[in-house]
Amino acid sequence: MSQADVEVLQRETCFKGFYRLDRLQLRHRQFAGGMGPQLSRELFVRHDAVCVLPYDPQRDSVVLIEQFRVGAMDKSSNPWLLELVAGLIDKDEQPEEVARREAVEEADLELTALWPITQYYPSPGGSDERVHLYIGRCDSEGAGGVHGLAEEGEDIRVHVWPLEDALQAVKDGRIDNAASIIALQWLALNRAEVRGLWS
Repeated sequence: MSQADVEVLQRETCFKGFYRLDRLQLRHRQFAGGMGPQLSRELFVRHDAVCVLPYDPQRDSVVLIEQFRVGAMDKSSNPWLLELVAGLIDKDEQPEEVARREAVEEADLELTALWPITQYYPSPGGSDERVHLYIGRCDSEGAGGVHGLAEEGEDIRVHVWPLEDALQAVKDGRIDNAASIIALQWLALNRAEVRGLWS
């Protein structure tokens, strides 16, 4: 099936701030054939995001950031999450430019190369956000401290971990957000190739 198999009957914007919420009345073709019943769906409209896992192939270490996340506040005993460097494509920038800019802003790191992992929808049942996911080559020596843009209220602590420790944190559930889990598992599967090309 394709976009042509979806019929949007009505679309209205219910809220518009930094993000937007739309309500759609639609029908779509069903697997058995023919159009299904009219459905009402809310859609969280977001800018696409870029997430990058800074990786030091010489030391086999990763740079993770820690910051407060409102989405984890009601469902976690600790809403300060360990994550990847990340940002939204909210200007006229390519994903690679966002990855490099955010690495400087959030972790004071220069990325000397980018390795695209994948693009994916984190929650397509109700959001149109698409994530561009990368590994970024860096030198982790001296990395650390607290960074972020004051005008955006960012308060970001930088951590350098051996890759094995980060993978154990995924296994233990201490790292529990999708982009970080995907990037770390991808790096675990492709570590030899990445180190071979980047060392």
